Amino acid sequence: MPKDVLNVVKKKTGKTVNEKDIYKLASGVKPSTVQSDAQLKQLIKQVSSLVNVPVSESTMKELISAIKSSKMDASSVEQLMKMIKK
Repeated sequence: MPKDVLNVVKKKTGKTVNEKDIYKLASGVKPSTVQSDAQLKQLIKQVSSLVNVPVSESTMKELISAIKSSKMDASSVEQLMKMIKK
């Protein structure tokens, strides 16, 4: 995983993220994840917990809406996960 990604997380959150934790989280994400509100909510909670930054219910709804309205399709998610897992 490019160190740039970890540096961006650290810069945005002020938290250091373990590369292994990112891999573990990414391994559970499937293309269907972006189609399910419940799965997206769970993923957001996992990321929030990983960086120890609370996410309000309203922010979570905004994130879910933004993700679902994006042009990200199943193949895009698969490609993203493959890139992360390299």
